[in-house]
Amino acid sequence: MGKLVLYGLEPSPPVRACKLTLHALGLQYEYKLINLLAGEHKTREYMVKNPQHTVPMLEDGDKSIWDSHAICAYLVRKYGKDDSLYPKDFYRRAVVDQRLHFESGVLFQGCLRNIALPIFYQNVTEVPRSKIDAIYEAYGFLESFLVAQYLTGTSVTIADFSVVSTVSSLVGLAPIEQKRYPKLQAWLERMAHLPDYQTINGNGAQMLIDMFSAKITKIV
Repeated sequence: MGKLVLYGLEPSPPVRACKLTLHALGLQYEYKLINLLAGEHKTREYMVKNPQHTVPMLEDGDKSIWDSHAICAYLVRKYGKDDSLYPKDFYRRAVVDQRLHFESGVLFQGCLRNIALPIFYQNVTEVPRSKIDAIYEAYGFLESFLVAQYLTGTSVTIADFSVVSTVSSLVGLAPIEQKRYPKLQAWLERMAHLPDYQTINGNGAQMLIDMFSAKITKIV
């Protein structure tokens, strides 16, 4: 086993998804903080390893992997004692993959990043109501996905880690209403009871929520 090094920062949902996966697998790793606002992800050294200069990035020995979904799947395939976090069965894996793509395209890109980029990089202080409505639409889809305890069935997978990292950050912008999304609220509470959840994900999610609160003046 090569030395595992994870590059990232705590407020980043994709970074926290990787940390949840690493923890669930019981893997030891070095964690290196990368300050995006200070441009530490655009150094020559970093961009040689990751031309997209994104976080998270995982180093496994002399290999570099970026994109949280690719990292989480890689870690389970290579280091998992079983396939419970990322099933080998074709259909079950397809369901996990669908949830991962939903997190990437809808929750993260379509909801969170769509708000974060103008706020943190363009000094925008107002969020259009349509962007908040998009979050609630995504919550509705998640509510329909939850036919069991977790997003793909009766056991937790990397899809749960990925989705919870973003949803726990979105609740500061769009609180989850118990009556409207009872399954989603119950799932979020269930995830919060995972071992060391608060340290690995909850604290970072609150950091991002606080960052939004400090910048956003109103919803228009």
